[in-house]
Amino acid sequence: MEEFTALIAWAAQALAAWRQANPILAEGVSFACRLLAPMLTLLILVRTIRSLLTVPAQPEGWAVLGLPNGVKVPLTRWENIMGRSPSADVVVNYPSVSRQHAAIIRRGDDADWTVYDLGSKMGTSVNGQPVEGSAPVTVGDTVELGGVPMVLIPVDDKELSEQVARRRRQVPISPWLPLIALTALQVLCGFQLFMAGGAEASPNIVLSFLALPVMMWLYFLLMRATGRVGFEMEIIAFFLSTLSMAVTTSSAPSSLPKQMIALILGLGLFLVLGLLLRDLKRVQKLRWLMAAGCIGLLTITLVLGTSQFGATNWIRLGPLSFQPSEIAKICYIFAGAATLERLFRKRNLGLFLVLTGVCLLCLAGMSDFGTAAIFFVTFLVIAFLRSGDWATLSLICAGALFGVFMIVQMRPYILSRFSTWLHAWENASSGGYQQVRTMSAAASGGLIGVGPGEGWLHRIGAADTDLVFGMLCEEWGLIVAVLAVVSILTLVVFAVRACRAGRSPYYTIAACAAGSLLVFQTALNVLGSVDLLPLTGVTFPFVSNGGSAMMASWGLLAFLKATDTRPNASFAIQQRRLPQSARPKKRGAPYA
Repeated sequence: MEEFTALIAWAAQALAAWRQANPILAEGVSFACRLLAPMLTLLILVRTIRSLLTVPAQPEGWAVLGLPNGVKVPLTRWENIMGRSPSADVVVNYPSVSRQHAAIIRRGDDADWTVYDLGSKMGTSVNGQPVEGSAPVTVGDTVELGGVPMVLIPVDDKELSEQVARRRRQVPISPWLPLIALTALQVLCGFQLFMAGGAEASPNIVLSFLALPVMMWLYFLLMRATGRVGFEMEIIAFFLSTLSMAVTTSSAPSSLPKQMIALILGLGLFLVLGLLLRDLKRVQKLRWLMAAGCIGLLTITLVLGTSQFGATNWIRLGPLSFQPSEIAKICYIFAGAATLERLFRKRNLGLFLVLTGVCLLCLAGMSDFGTAAIFFVTFLVIAFLRSGDWATLSLICAGALFGVFMIVQMRPYILSRFSTWLHAWENASSGGYQQVRTMSAAASGGLIGVGPGEGWLHRIGAADTDLVFGMLCEEWGLIVAVLAVVSILTLVVFAVRACRAGRSPYYTIAACAAGSLLVFQTALNVLGSVDLLPLTGVTFPFVSNGGSAMMASWGLLAFLKATDTRPNASFAIQQRRLPQSARPKKRGAPYA
């Protein structure tokens, strides 16, 4: 290791001497690198985003319900609401049927289902027997909703074969070119940062930007060895993580090993969560543990946390620091989206309200109002997708506004944080100090930036966390900074589109919640740093320096990955076992 460090030191001194002896040539090399970076970024993201958003998402048929009028309604989800409401999965438009009458839920294979009565007025029965709570249903059974009979019919082999054919046409792009371009970008970034460091360039730069592509390719080759395809989300995440390593190098080179370890742990969390999400029965068992974990993490922080920038949201263990609220976001979505057999029940939503209330009270006690806002927006997304009740959500929002009013009355100093909002230039030496410097640095970067490590914004407090968008604009240029934001937006657009083909409401609700959290957090970070929104002190997902934030971002990505139902595109999706008669005659990749 000493020999390696000595070699790096010699290379740094030699490169610094060469730059000093050849300033014009060095400037030409720097300009070429700065020009090449956005070109590589466009090559990576254009193909990746296009593949992620243009591949059609076709729903699968798991069974069919035959209605009295001869209409056959396919069951395209594992959990389905039956009722008169237009928002129901199976619309039964008869006066005797309640708006949300019953739920039919798949158990095990396509022939094993369970019906749950959702408090209907006229009741639910299976083969003439009233349903008290729930009852098993198999193929050929008759389910009656308010006296309206429906027969459970299996999907025939011809339709299954056609589903296989349709879904096999949903082929993602080959990841080789984006991965090679991303590797080139990582090497280019490492070279620029090493050159910018001069004679004092840290060996951590070389080690980190060698470890990053190695880890990326190991993950890719491992997934390819298991027959997986479709790596668009991971490519986006690795691209944003590369930017994070760059801004960390510019602002705090000594933190590079910590950030690299956090990236490795985040990737591990991504894999573990993905494997957990494969089994919804396991999710159902773990949701209470996740809810308790969410409350426990926030409570521990409230009691033992240390204050930083006005918020008590850090746990310090010697030289290490940790932000439990970041991991609590994952636990909150995991528990909140777990509807399962209590689909759309008021009791279920009531328990979720209790969980949300406790979390918001803990965050208010920490004075972490930025994270509290993120939790509340995530709650609104989950609550709407679970209930579809605008009236209930309106009452909740009214109660939230009243709560904000009471907090402001008890803690009037909070208003002072917003006193410079939209007036940063008028308060450039006081409350608007950070935003003014951020906007000046962003403007100085132009389209292609001044180069990684060559900016000056990193000298400002929280430049690599709350103000990281300004660092991206300054060092990487407006093109790369905007594409970083577009990458986050792409993930949520994919989640919304995937809702049409989601196998379970749990997957779609969790993905939309995770996507909305990432987008809202990005909006608070980006718009807050340029004074379009109050500066709330939240991070840019994947990009900001911080181990807890990096791990949380990768963990949230697992919820999005679980919605990708393209064949073999997600390790979070179990393969569907087809009957022998419906299997394709030609050999190929297994159907998933």
